[in-house]
Amino acid sequence: MSQALFEKIESEQYRKVPAIFAVGDTVRVHTKVIEGDKERIQIFAGVVIGRRGHGLNATFTVRRISFGEGVERVFPVHSPRVDKVEVERQGAVRRAKLTYLRKRIGKRAVTVKEKVTRVKAG
Repeated sequence: MSQALFEKIESEQYRKVPAIFAVGDTVRVHTKVIEGDKERIQIFAGVVIGRRGHGLNATFTVRRISFGEGVERVFPVHSPRVDKVEVERQGAVRRAKLTYLRKRIGKRAVTVKEKVTRVKAG
């Protein structure tokens, strides 16, 4: 009984259309920020360096270079504060976590090879 109740409450919290992106993608995350009695959208753009968890506990980490310093933010996938996630560019990576980007300096710290998608002629 309690398991069914837990699943019912949890299913109401899921996003209707979750964002589709992968590790290595360059994304723009639109988050709702409440300042006093005003609400606005703040954009955080960067490279997805990791995803973790499943279900409501799923999170993803986005890294960018801001004024020469690396900045990382962790966002819950199903958070009502995350308005939308736009994929600017798909990255071709061979790792689940891109923590090695933390050691890189300059432009190399944010560049990931672009994924090449082939369309079958037919």
